[in-house]
Amino acid sequence: MLTLDDDSHPIPFSLFNLGFRPFFLLAGLFAVVSMLIWMALYLLNADLLPAKLPSNLWHAHEMVFGFSMAVISGFLLTAVGNWTNTQTLHGNGLLILSLLWLIARLLPFSNLDSALLLMTCIDLLFMTGLLIAILIPIIKTQQWKQLPVILKVALMTGSNLLFYLGLLEILPADAIYWGLYSGFYFVIALIMLLGRRVIPFFIEKGINEQAAIHNWKWLDISSFFAFFIFVIADVFLKQAMLASALAAILFVLHSMRLWGWHAKGIWQKPLLWVLYIGYSFIVLGFGLKAITHWLGLSPWLSIHAYASGGIGIITAGMMCRVTLGHTGRNVYEPPAILTTVFSLLIAGAVIRVILPLVFPGYYLWLIAAAQICWISSFALFVFTYAPMLIKPRVDSRFG
Repeated sequence: MLTLDDDSHPIPFSLFNLGFRPFFLLAGLFAVVSMLIWMALYLLNADLLPAKLPSNLWHAHEMVFGFSMAVISGFLLTAVGNWTNTQTLHGNGLLILSLLWLIARLLPFSNLDSALLLMTCIDLLFMTGLLIAILIPIIKTQQWKQLPVILKVALMTGSNLLFYLGLLEILPADAIYWGLYSGFYFVIALIMLLGRRVIPFFIEKGINEQAAIHNWKWLDISSFFAFFIFVIADVFLKQAMLASALAAILFVLHSMRLWGWHAKGIWQKPLLWVLYIGYSFIVLGFGLKAITHWLGLSPWLSIHAYASGGIGIITAGMMCRVTLGHTGRNVYEPPAILTTVFSLLIAGAVIRVILPLVFPGYYLWLIAAAQICWISSFALFVFTYAPMLIKPRVDSRFG
């Protein structure tokens, strides 16, 4: 938790005091609204996108560079303040950055002839602004060990640029695929990096028992290089057999990581088991990716194991925990409704990823059920957490 002192008196509206506040609220609202739109586009064939942006590309892009980037922005603008013990972007600067994100999300639904070009410029300006906002305090305090995090945000910005250049036909159409999927994997890489830092720490501090939490340096190094080669093989080289083999290796390595983190006490703590289960879906994604080529499975199963399972569940858990801690509340006594919030997300991921293997004839119904679980979960999150994000800290401190 940021420990900077501020003599200013808290004001009733504190949404732009610290980065997690606007971006977690925007992420929660966008999770609900964008999935409602996707239901209309996918299930009802609604015509809601005047811009020349195919609905499937809109959905994929906005889940990666819209929803995920909102959560990442809120988390990093807050965490960098902790790492450097400096005040990160707030006030008008944070308002402008939030508006850039929001305008980019709205432009595809405008009737402007230049909607895609404007979206490109504003979205990239937002990501560049975020990169600068988190880089400046790290440089000032010489926190060079945080550079791997900054590098992943920079790579995501490059991925987004690739996507837009392909969409605008400045680069070949392959650039759309390269940008979208590399950005998607960079989100997973960032989650795994930050998860490696915080999940075992949270478990050690959060359970009512002594637990031997294991982390192995050789596993950190080997999983990093295996994932790096996996992304190149899968995204840029499109070598399905090599990607499958590397996914199998990553499945084993990250299964070992989960085993090293396990403690019985986590199952009594929603803010712990949600992160553990979310990480387990990323591991499941590697497992499904490993067998997809050989068994002829739908590639969307592994993609949604990573996305609706890993990214969706972990980001929800982190938003809930960070908000409690940085608004002065007790993270060990979270709202009781979080069990329902997390359970809905997990149910949706199981319905989307596992049940199509068992009931392939009900595929569209399963997708609809999974979407309803997602929408319900984040609607409950917004209902519960919006007041915390808007109002001052309960201890009257700034932040």
